[in-house]
Amino acid sequence: MELAQLRYFTAVADAGNFTRAAEQCHVSQPSMSQQIMHLERELGHKLFHRLGRRAVLTEAGQVFLERVRHILLKIDDASKELKDSPTLERRIKIGAVPTLAPYLLPPVLERCRTLYPNLQVHTHEDFRPDLVRGVIEGDLDLVIVPQPVKDLRVSLEVLFSEPLLLAVSRDHPLATKPEIAAADLADESFVLLGHTSSLLAETERFCGENDFAPRLGHRCSQVATVKALVALGAGIAILPRVACNPRDRFTLVYRELSGRAPTREVVIVRHLQRYQTQGSELFLKVLRGMVAELTAAGEIKGSIAPHPSPPPAPPGSAALPAVSPDT
Repeated sequence: MELAQLRYFTAVADAGNFTRAAEQCHVSQPSMSQQIMHLERELGHKLFHRLGRRAVLTEAGQVFLERVRHILLKIDDASKELKDSPTLERRIKIGAVPTLAPYLLPPVLERCRTLYPNLQVHTHEDFRPDLVRGVIEGDLDLVIVPQPVKDLRVSLEVLFSEPLLLAVSRDHPLATKPEIAAADLADESFVLLGHTSSLLAETERFCGENDFAPRLGHRCSQVATVKALVALGAGIAILPRVACNPRDRFTLVYRELSGRAPTREVVIVRHLQRYQTQGSELFLKVLRGMVAELTAAGEIKGSIAPHPSPPPAPPGSAALPAVSPDT
């Protein structure tokens, strides 16, 4: 029994199709089929029902899959642990959602480069479901996403919570209204992010709790586009405070909402069973330090007490920009 055969087996089980699995593993479909047949002969059991183009696990295949996943997990962990030497360059893969990545990651990466020059951080920006899946499948070491995350295969560490602010153009009537309630937004046109965005879900949840649905005016895939359309007066938007930039004051006004204002909780997601590399811990040490600075500035509410004190910022390093709810 070969390790490659086990990886081919899990690939077919996940894809449900020999052709797709072969493409993912960068081997030919006949070669993969032959390896699976060798594995079945060695085990003395059929692992898949071949139903046309579909490959469906047999009862024996289902039992075997659970054991194989555990074996591959331990092998991957052993490989990472052996490579995680202080004398070697450390590589980690981290992910964040689009409403966090461009605002939180650059200053963290800059400080990592200064403090830990041997730490190689590869970043991946995507939506929450795909990022959590990346952690579960071992493609990512950790991800930073908003709640909720309900998969029992991962561990969650609350990083911080922050308010979600109303963004309007400078000449919008709500820009100067003394107090803004949720009811004031019911008849407004919203500029919203795409269907897979966690911020869209938060916006819809907040509106639903106040007995109205956001009226769609424009749908975008990037926060920068949302800001541009709001600045033109094409609609209003709900944005996280971390996405607010001091330069926005020339085109936008951010307002806090009265009553039960919307907030979001941001968490670090890691696999419950996978080996946590020293590189990951170094990255988290810097990340928690940035959160401590933002908490001290009153921009967010951090949750870092259980962890060691973060390293000080090196001279000349970048920090996240301070923002104000009203610009």
